[in-house]
Amino acid sequence: MRAEVQRYYGETLQSSADLKTSACCTETSVPAHAKPVLASIHHEVLTRYYGCGLVLPEALEGASILDLGCGAGRDVYVLSHLVGEGGRVVGVDMTPEQLAVARRHVDFHRDQFGYAASNVEFIEGDIEALQATGLPDEAFDLIVSNCVINLATDKRAVLEQAWRLLKTGGELYFADIYADRRIPGELRTDPVLYGECLAGALYWGDFLELARVVGFTDPRLVEDRPLDITDPQLAGKLGDINFYSATYRLFKLPSLESAPEDYGQAVRYLGQLPQHADALQLDQAHHFPQGKIVPVSGNTWRMLNETRFKAYFDFLGEAKTHFGAFAEDAGALPFSARDSQVSGGCC
Repeated sequence: MRAEVQRYYGETLQSSADLKTSACCTETSVPAHAKPVLASIHHEVLTRYYGCGLVLPEALEGASILDLGCGAGRDVYVLSHLVGEGGRVVGVDMTPEQLAVARRHVDFHRDQFGYAASNVEFIEGDIEALQATGLPDEAFDLIVSNCVINLATDKRAVLEQAWRLLKTGGELYFADIYADRRIPGELRTDPVLYGECLAGALYWGDFLELARVVGFTDPRLVEDRPLDITDPQLAGKLGDINFYSATYRLFKLPSLESAPEDYGQAVRYLGQLPQHADALQLDQAHHFPQGKIVPVSGNTWRMLNETRFKAYFDFLGEAKTHFGAFAEDAGALPFSARDSQVSGGCC
């Protein structure tokens, strides 16, 4: 299947228009501050984009970022601008044809951004065997990935390597495809279904369990949307299986508890993050308006206090007294447990 994926993305797909689902319909949700950056990306790089979400988390200035399955480098170059000249972005991909496109435009983007030297690097490698790339432990503040982990046959290995490469307090922030049930065995070996990011998609419940086993104790859902299977033949094969594009953030915080607990703590967002002056949305369940005191669980406190977000919050209370389970917002429920409107059309 690894060879099939390489062939599909290296030879079969020549642009995002060749895809048979609405997976890459992400342009309409690009935040305002990123649109000028996206407009400055080389046209050839843009046409080879196969992502299913936006991997543009907050507080990126000066960050060191790894992009798993970077393809032709669209996200790498956007992040290159957002981290600034003092930051660093490394892209890893196993498809030589895609990497050739990415590397061809390193100097173009360095000039576009006005940098004295490029802050990007592209490495050919397998995201299931990142130890072979020579990347050292705890080298990155952030790891991103856009519609790629579903293509890995050993997803646990990918998550384990992400845990190894992240600094403590770092974050895996990634968009991917999930199913509302486990994919039957006869579909998992279909090369087109696999290449279209469908046959390799995890059932969301299995993903959450796998993330917790690896060490990412409290996965947080940022956003999700249902996918349209626009090819009638593929839709016929898949039957009633529903697929979703979803973005999760997983923090490398060994101190996190297995469930949200109440210690009487609260936070107040200071509103000092660029492009997020009025409010910060951590995930679907946690919205922090500037200046408002918001009660939070012990886990959410740690996600803000022991990460790059610390400078942007006031923290109230201490974890001295346990008051029982924290009643998280219902928005924390996985997408298959909520009613969704089917998305229309493709980008």
